[in-house]
Amino acid sequence: SVVIIGGHERMESRYKEICKKYNHKSKVFTKMKSDLGDQIGCSDLMILFTSTVSHKMMRCAVAESQRQHFRLERSHSSSASALIQILETYA
Repeated sequence: SVVIIGGHERMESRYKEICKKYNHKSKVFTKMKSDLGDQIGCSDLMILFTSTVSHKMMRCAVAESQRQHFRLERSHSSSASALIQILETYA
């Protein structure tokens, strides 16, 4: 499964659609929630779109990935092509 942190709200369904093409279940968090660490759950890969995420949300995501030993991939761009490129690398 894939967890995507950050990105644009209007792209949320597109991110899920792209992950589905690569046979990955996905969770997308575009806004900080109070229980984000609990909602992330267990995942194989966490993608962090650094240009569209708050520092607080980034710290929470990085701490959770270190705690549960997720593979963490960072991308400055939050475009569909950036997501495709990351998924190609880990497919």
